[in-house]
Amino acid sequence: MMSRTQITLEPEIQRRARQRASDMGVSLAEYLRRLVARDLGGAQPRSKPSLVFDLGASGGSDVAANKDAMLAEAFVSAGRKPRRSGRAISSRLHPRVSAKTLRP
Repeated sequence: MMSRTQITLEPEIQRRARQRASDMGVSLAEYLRRLVARDLGGAQPRSKPSLVFDLGASGGSDVAANKDAMLAEAFVSAGRKPRRSGRAISSRLHPRVSAKTLRP
């Protein structure tokens, strides 16, 4: 559980601290907590999960739009027959996979 603490800062220091916190994408309170923890040698705060996203290029792959074709291709290349679903997927198949290939 955290306890509340009140501090007094000179206006210029407060302005600069708020700006730094904003640049880091955190609140002033979180920025100050991190500074104190670092100074005291406490546990380092976890990185933001958002830093992990968008690290690599997909090369133009659109899994959401092409998932049926990609699954069909995986089944065909593994020599397995996919289960039939109630949906027709032949219109969205990968060019190397035909609807005929998918039928059991």
